[in-house]
Amino acid sequence: MTPDPLTPRLLTCDVLYTGLGGAQSPGGVVVVGDTVAATGHPDELRVNYPQARLERVGGIIAPPPVNAHTHLDMSTYEFSARPYFHWLPEVVMAQREKRGPAAALHGLNTLQRLHAGGVGDIVYMHAPEVMEALLPAGLPGVLYSEVLGTFPEQADEIFRTVRARVEAWRKQERPGGPRVGLSPHTPFTVSHRLMRLVTEYAAGEGIPLQIHVAEHSAETELFATGGGPLWDNRLPALYPPTFADVIGRVPEPGLTPVRYLDELGVLAARPTLVHMIGVTPKDIARVARAGCAVVSCPRSNHHLECGTFPWAAFAAAGVEIALGTDSVASGESLDVREEVAFARRLYPQLDPRLLVRAAVKGGHRVIGTPTPFIRRGEAWREEYVWAQ
Repeated sequence: MTPDPLTPRLLTCDVLYTGLGGAQSPGGVVVVGDTVAATGHPDELRVNYPQARLERVGGIIAPPPVNAHTHLDMSTYEFSARPYFHWLPEVVMAQREKRGPAAALHGLNTLQRLHAGGVGDIVYMHAPEVMEALLPAGLPGVLYSEVLGTFPEQADEIFRTVRARVEAWRKQERPGGPRVGLSPHTPFTVSHRLMRLVTEYAAGEGIPLQIHVAEHSAETELFATGGGPLWDNRLPALYPPTFADVIGRVPEPGLTPVRYLDELGVLAARPTLVHMIGVTPKDIARVARAGCAVVSCPRSNHHLECGTFPWAAFAAAGVEIALGTDSVASGESLDVREEVAFARRLYPQLDPRLLVRAAVKGGHRVIGTPTPFIRRGEAWREEYVWAQ
């Protein structure tokens, strides 16, 4: 016998996040036809809707998560878990012929198939045609144009090119589609002058920013000593003689990438900071004071043996946290639901409600889009049930 489509369904789960306030556990949603009738604790919903057909969906009910940090132009790479300094030459460089618009569109199609709530994507500086391919595609979020350049004397010329591209691309933005952003790649691959030019321009124009910061412990060593694995493994032709030339000051003990960005004035532009593993309590306090959000990529960091993001410390400081997958080459997939499942195992003491909220609300706040609501009168979508 076919169930009456107007018979209420009571869907119950371990974690419910409606997009409003905090998540709850356990949770339930009453659905009539294709409309949400009520949300709340399963016991209360059972009392209020005794005629409802009970469906235990388990896992999570929430709006689709946002992939707040990825590299879509690497979406046809083969996944490989290797130590960071092996992964860069043996995976990123070895498969570089796979990068480009076709790979980016493949990744975008994957996100659309996953019903992703939005995306924060880094567009490779030397493949601007990727931006041209993704801008019309329609998935909401931010396409961050990557900026690279370690020689301070070249900063003005690079900035002029970057600014001209961004101004042309911003004319192609459409309501509901992606916005154009900027990504000064890292504090050690962008000179101090170029970093300031880019971030001050972005702040003045309301352009979103995203920067990779403190992904590996070698980055902390570089700012403290001016040397170490990052400097030893660089391509010398792409760098000035000393690291001090890049950052415009002498490296010193206690100088961290976050402190450097703060004292340079970059954090005042409120960039989103990605990875943030090798940080100190003072770094976290600086980020909180500046009002910057952070994006964690747990699987990528684990696969590259970079360390673990100190989630509880950032949450205690009131920092907005979102989740991203990084590229499929290091993150394995573009599905943030899988990122949440991995993070639940990685942080067994952390309330899973915080992870779900970060994947949804945190992601939307990072990319500047409204969070969908699961509430009375709203349309019900089956993709609100996260497969676990």
